[in-house]
Amino acid sequence: MGHGKRSLSRADVTTALAMTLDAAGAAVPYRLCGTGAALLQGVPLPAGDIDLLMPGRPELHAFAAALAPFPCLHAPAWIPGSDQYFARFAVNGVEVELSTVERQAGSDALECVGEGPWRHHVLVACGPHQVPAVRLEIRLATELLRDRADRYGPLVGHLRAHGFDPGLLRRAMDAAGVPAARRRPILEGLRAQDRENFLNRKK
Repeated sequence: MGHGKRSLSRADVTTALAMTLDAAGAAVPYRLCGTGAALLQGVPLPAGDIDLLMPGRPELHAFAAALAPFPCLHAPAWIPGSDQYFARFAVNGVEVELSTVERQAGSDALECVGEGPWRHHVLVACGPHQVPAVRLEIRLATELLRDRADRYGPLVGHLRAHGFDPGLLRRAMDAAGVPAARRRPILEGLRAQDRENFLNRKK
C-alpha cells in the first residue's frame, strides 16, 4: 500500500469494484489481482487500491473509455522499465488501476504475467457481478517473494482454514523464485494443517 493511501475495507473494495463493473459492462475480459483480490476472497489484508489486469492494450482502452465518467488520475500510457501499460481512475474515492504486463513467462503460475491469472482464478460475488479473482496460492507466492510477513501471514492462515492446492502453490513459489529458506516453513506448516484436518475427518 503506497504512502498516503488509506487502508480499504472489504466494503470499500466491493462498492468501488461493483461501480467500476457497472460502468464497464461484461464485454471486456479482466482479472482482479493484488491485495484487493485477497480481500474480496475474505483475507483480512490492508488494501490501498484495486488492481485490474487486462489481456492487452485494446481491452485496457475499452475499459478506460467506459470509466470516462470517473476522474482519470493517470491516462493510459506505457510505463518505461515496467513492461506495463497502465491507467488509473478514482471510483467512489478508491483508486482503480488498469494494467497490462507485456512480457513472456515460462510458467502458468505467476500472478500477473503469462497464463497464470487467466488460468488460475475463482469467481467471487461482488454485488450483481461474479469477479474473476486470482487464486490465493499465486497471490501468496508474490507476497513471499516480497517478504511481507504482514501480508503473507493472513494468506497462510486463510489457506489453512479453507484449503488450498499444494501443487499450484509449489509451482507458484518456483515460478516466483521464492527462496527455499522462506518457503520451507510455510509448506511445512500447511502440510501439518492438512494432516490435522485429515485426522479430524477420520474421527
